[in-house]
Parts: sequence; structure tokens; C-alpha cells
Amino acid sequence: MMQKNILILFFLAFGFLGGCKKNGTNNPGNPPAANTFINPVMNGSDPWIIQQGDSYYYSHTLGNRIVLWKSKSVARMASAQSVEIFRPASGQPFSANIWAPELHYLDNKWYVYFTAGGGADETQRTWVLENPAADPATGVWTMKGRIFAADADFWAIDGTVLDYNGQLYFLWSGRPVQSIQDQHIYIAKMQNPWTLEGPSVVLTKPELSWERIGGPVNEAPQVLKNSAGRLFMVYSGSGCWTDDYALGMLTLKTGGDPMKKEDWTKSSGPVFSKSPAASAFGPGHNAFFKSPDGNEDWIMYHANNNSGEGCAEKRNVRIQKFTWNAGGMPEFGVPQKTGTAIPSPGGEL
Repeated sequence: MMQKNILILFFLAFGFLGGCKKNGTNNPGNPPAANTFINPVMNGSDPWIIQQGDSYYYSHTLGNRIVLWKSKSVARMASAQSVEIFRPASGQPFSANIWAPELHYLDNKWYVYFTAGGGADETQRTWVLENPAADPATGVWTMKGRIFAADADFWAIDGTVLDYNGQLYFLWSGRPVQSIQDQHIYIAKMQNPWTLEGPSVVLTKPELSWERIGGPVNEAPQVLKNSAGRLFMVYSGSGCWTDDYALGMLTLKTGGDPMKKEDWTKSSGPVFSKSPAASAFGPGHNAFFKSPDGNEDWIMYHANNNSGEGCAEKRNVRIQKFTWNAGGMPEFGVPQKTGTAIPSPGGEL
């Protein structure tokens, strides 16, 4: 994310202009051989993907607008048709720094949750768009307003939705003291797709050494369930401006309550981290998807090709398959090397 505070001003002074949220661009590159693909699949950051029927919808940070890509092939998403669904007029409290849009289908309507502000970093908050059309690439998007918890109404980014046992929950990253770089991940129940009810709960703070490299950060929460319905929350830790930005994980105990911090167990170290040999520096801000045939689980994430590239436009999007161990825990492995042919997700043409 874009952490513009006293710590970040130091980095800005030495030319690290940006933050985790910067504009991404579509760059298909050379087409891979049939039934294979080559990472990275897109240029961009903060990727999000969701499947509806036989189509996938994809988005990432573009800074001043929200665009959806639609394709039956995730590996070839870069060459898919895209549509701009939102570009705010200037002067609005959500006109600047539009980051990490996520598309969700809730209560028979489409919703986009995104981060934006009025320009200064301290104005960054989470917002909601709504569209009743069957296909989110069509129809009319309406601004529903800001989504927030009354007891945690401060800097907020990276909102996502958890549907668990028929109850909707909202998860996001917040910084309770604007002048201090210290991001926590919060959860609150949702009354409806654009309204939260209190109280909110802090699920995780950056207390482990690996989460504090460059500055204490927990952000970009993402939900993952195994075939038995067990719940995991994967998040990004440490400063995105470092090579050591990585993924951590919380595991909810069987039968646990997502609103009770004590029902979650934090992994002692990162579950997915940099691999210089694979040209993967600062891997993070992930999403999950199933292969078209429904038989494979895949992770999507952004990373840099080279050390020291920080949170700027050089980040790109990669995908790779992951597995589950005998205990039902995800095993993400290590980043796969860029420029290498990899079998496409099962069922892709």
C-alpha cells in the first residue's frame, strides 16, 4: 500500500516515489505455446480475480479509474477485452489514489470495493460501487458511499468480503494513528454490502519480525477456504517498498468465530516470500481462483523482477498452482521463475 508518513517521506527523499498502490498497465508480451503460459501474465499491482460461470473478471490498481477485464483464460487475461467501469470527477473525496478494486457478487448484485481519497494520504478510505446487471462488464455502476466501522473510522485500505456460515464480514487494513506507520487488519459484520455494524475487531497486528521490515505492516487480507470449509486469511506483511514484502496467514479453528481474535492462529513465519532465483522480489497482495475445470487451486500475486524496485510501476502479476497437505493446510511453495513455460490452469483452452 501507499504508506505516506514520516517513514515514507524518508524513502521519497531518496527517490522511492510511490507506495504499494501505483498505476498498472496491460502488457501481454509474446503469446505462450498452447496449454502453457509464461509469468508474468500482466503488468500491474494489487490483482483481484473472481469467477462467474465460465468467465473470469480481473482488476488491478490503475490510480485514477477502475477497469474490468473479462476472459475465459486467466493465463491470457492480458489480451482480453476490458471495460472502464468507474472514473470519478476531480474534487470528490474518492477522486485520487484509487487502489486495489475488488469485485464481489452479493445478494444478486455486483459490488466493487476500492480504496481512494481526496489526494492526501490521510484521506484514504474504502468505498463501494453497486451494479444490478447480470454481467458486471455491462450495466450502470452507482456509488453507494464509504464503508466504515464507527469505532475504527480512520485511514483504511484493501477492503474485502468474507461470507461465512451465511454471515457477511468486511476485512480491511487500517492505521489508527495517521502519523505512525503501523497497519492492522480489522474485521466487522456487515448489515448489507455497503454498511458495517459494530464493534470491529483487530485480527492481527504486525508483531513478528518478518512483518516489520521497512515498517510494521499487515494489509491486503484475502479469504481462502479448503474443501472441508476450513477458513484461512492470507495477508501481506512488511513494507511494500522492500524486497521482503511477503504473505502471512491466519487459520480459524474448526467451529471458530471469525470475530474472535483468539479463535485465529497466526503462522510463525511468512507462507510465501521472495525468491531471487525466480526473479520474485516483494511478492504479495494476492488473490485466489479455481481452474476452469474446478480441480486446481491457484494463487495470483504481484512482485518485482529485480531487487530494490519498491512499490512502483515495475510490479507485475504472476499466477501459480498451489496444493494442500494431508491436514488441509495450503502449501504455496515458492514463486515460480519468470520466463518459463508453465502448464495452464486445468480446462483452459
